[in-house]
Amino acid sequence: MVQPTEVVFPTPPAPDDGRGGLREVGWLAYPVILSQISSTVMGVVDSAMVGRLGATELGAVGFAGIWCWTLFSLFFGTATGVQTFVSQDHGAGNEGRCGQWAWQTLWLVVPAAVVAAGILMVVQEEALRLLGPSAELQIAASDYLRPRLIGAIGMTFAFVWISFFRGIGDTRTPMIAAIVANVLNVGLDYALIFGEFGFPAWGVTGAGVATAIGEWSYALFVFVAALGWPRIRSAFGTNPVKPQPAALRRLLHTGLPIGGQWVMDMLTFAVFTTFVARMGDTSMAASQAFVALLSMSFMQASGISVAASTLVGRYVGAGNLDAATRSFWTSQVFAGLLSVGIAALFLAAPEAMMRIFTDDPAVIALGVPLVRLGAFFQLMDAAAIVSSGALRGAGDTRWPFVAQSLLGWGLQVPLAWLLGVARGGGLHAAWIACTIYIAILSLVLFWRFRSGRWREIDI
Repeated sequence: MVQPTEVVFPTPPAPDDGRGGLREVGWLAYPVILSQISSTVMGVVDSAMVGRLGATELGAVGFAGIWCWTLFSLFFGTATGVQTFVSQDHGAGNEGRCGQWAWQTLWLVVPAAVVAAGILMVVQEEALRLLGPSAELQIAASDYLRPRLIGAIGMTFAFVWISFFRGIGDTRTPMIAAIVANVLNVGLDYALIFGEFGFPAWGVTGAGVATAIGEWSYALFVFVAALGWPRIRSAFGTNPVKPQPAALRRLLHTGLPIGGQWVMDMLTFAVFTTFVARMGDTSMAASQAFVALLSMSFMQASGISVAASTLVGRYVGAGNLDAATRSFWTSQVFAGLLSVGIAALFLAAPEAMMRIFTDDPAVIALGVPLVRLGAFFQLMDAAAIVSSGALRGAGDTRWPFVAQSLLGWGLQVPLAWLLGVARGGGLHAAWIACTIYIAILSLVLFWRFRSGRWREIDI
C-alpha cells in the first residue's frame, strides 16, 4: 500500500505553446473526461441490471434518479463555486488560503442538504403521487429514493472537495476517486439487487443502497486525500476552519447562481421529458437512446469546461488576462474539434448508433433523424458548456444564470410544447425546439465572454 507521504502531487507540464495553450488545457481535461466515461459506462451497467427486474423497476429508478438529481442540483452546483475561489487564489500565489474555501462551502451546503433530505424523506410518497406515475412505479421509486437521499448528502460533500482539487489543477485525484466509487457501485449493485455473495436480494432498494454507498465512498476518498496527504494539507491549508460570515457571503454571491443555473437546466429538461413521455413509449425510448448518444459529446465538453474554468480562474487571479482569454479560445477549439469528430460519426452511421440501444424498428425509425439532428446539437452544446465553464472561472456566474433561466423557460419549454404538442409535430419537432434553444444559448454565452465584462468582476 502506498503511504500518504509517498504521494507526489501532479504538476502540469510547462506548456510549449504558451500559457492557456492546447497542452495545458488537455492536461487538465483528460482526467475529467475519463471520469465522465467511467460514470456513464457504470450507469449503463446499473440500468441493465435493474432492467432484468422488469420495466416498472427500470422506469422507477430512472424517474426517481432524475428527480433526486434535480432537487439536489442546487447544492451540487453551489458547491462547484469552490473552484472559482481556489483557482483564483492559486493563480494569485495565495495557495495557503485555498483549503479554507472548501471548508466554508461545506458549512454552507452540507447542512442544507441534510435538511432537504430529511424533508424529502417525510414527503416523498405524497410528492411521487402528485407527479402522477402508476401506483406500481410510485412504490418502486419510493423504495429506490430513500437510500438515494442519503447518498445525495454524500455527493454534496464530494462536490466540494472535487471542486477544490480541480481548482488547484489536480483533476487526477477526482478521476481515481470516481473510478473506485463506480467499480464499488457496480459490484454492490449485482450483490444487493440479485442477492449474490450472501447478500439479501433487495431489488430496486438494493440498487439505491449500492449507489448511496458508492457516492459516500467517492466523498470519503477525496476528503481523505485533501486532509491525509501531507503535501496537499501543508501547501493548500486544508485543515478544518470555523465558519466565517464574510467568506460565506462571498461564496453565496458567486456560488448560488451556479446552483440556480443547474436547477433551471434540470427543471426545464424534466418538463421537456414529460412532454416526450406523453407522446408514447416509442418516442420516449427513442429520446432516451438519443440522450445517451449525446453524452458522448457531453463527456468531452464537460472535461474541457473544467479545464477552462480552472485556467481562466488561475490567470485572472494572477492578473494575466491575456492568458485567461487564450485559455478560453483554446478550450473552444479543442471542444470543437472533438465535436466535429462525433458529428461525423452521427451523420455516417445513425442507424448503427441507435442499434446500440435497441432493435425495435419503430424506435430506430424515430431515432435515426434525431441522431442526424444531434450532429448539430452537440456542436452547439459543447460551445455553450465551455463558455459557461470559462465564465465561472472568471467569477461571472449571475449573468449566465439569468440568461439560461430566461431562455429555458421563455424559449425552450414553450417552443417544445408549441412545436411538439400543440401543433402535433411530435418527437422530432420537440427536439428541433431544443436545438434552437441550445444554439441561441451557445451564442449568448459565447458573446458574454467575448464582451470582456468578466474582466471587471471582483469576487
